[in-house]
Amino acid sequence: MVHRLRADDVLLTGWERVDDDRFRVSVRWPDRHDHFTPRRRQYPPQLVGETMRQATMLLAHTEYGVPLEDQFLIRDLDYRLRPDRLGVGEGPARIDAEIVCSAVRRRRGRLVAMHCRMTACRGQEVVAVAAGNVGITTAAVYRRLRHTRPPAELAAFAVPVAPERVGRTDPRHVVLAPTPQAERWQLRADPLNATLTGRARDHYSGLILMEAVYQAVLAGPGRRDFCPASFSIDFFRYADFAPPCWIEAHTVPAATPGSTTVVVTGRQEGLTVFEASVGDARAF
Repeated sequence: MVHRLRADDVLLTGWERVDDDRFRVSVRWPDRHDHFTPRRRQYPPQLVGETMRQATMLLAHTEYGVPLEDQFLIRDLDYRLRPDRLGVGEGPARIDAEIVCSAVRRRRGRLVAMHCRMTACRGQEVVAVAAGNVGITTAAVYRRLRHTRPPAELAAFAVPVAPERVGRTDPRHVVLAPTPQAERWQLRADPLNATLTGRARDHYSGLILMEAVYQAVLAGPGRRDFCPASFSIDFFRYADFAPPCWIEAHTVPAATPGSTTVVVTGRQEGLTVFEASVGDARAF
């Protein structure tokens, strides 16, 4: 239901409908996980995006009738979080997420697009808010559009940057390979890492691309201790396994004095795959 291959990667534990397009979703954030690894005794911000992604897919399948074989395309995702409320306690964290779906579009009775908004609470405190748009296509249409794309065997398995540069301890979870240019990396992935690759068989998964954003932020000069409080990303096309996809990052003036905003872009064959922005200023 949430397009995960490993049970340990499933964050959701239940859901209920509140009204027509409003739902409550129960979430469990693991205190130990080989990819969603707490850093400095804080849950990683990547859990917010993954919670939103899994909840959207779960509700699409269970409440809006989307067949399990249909394909999802995240068009954009934006979230704000409170790092000071992400501390790891004793055992997994229970998160209560309210999901509101809107702009629901159907074609011939099938769901083809919708907008989702999430408010995630830990106890009485809001820890994150998120919003995003998703498109859905049938398996037959997807095969027709993507059948000529490079197979997974052509994915770049280049030597990764040192794990500690990107907040990791295991090179299997590093998705950037170094290049001679500063603030520029080649996207890479370990094909045996089921958490990152997911069900994608002809392109780099959205989870890999979002992980590349976070790693590019940390890998830049003077940003090893960067603490994200906001994240936004727009996807423009699939990131094929070949030719190489290049990840570039640079800082831009931030609206809040003393804060930092980093823009990260993915490009392939001169075309923009995604553009993301990550900031450390408190958003709420």
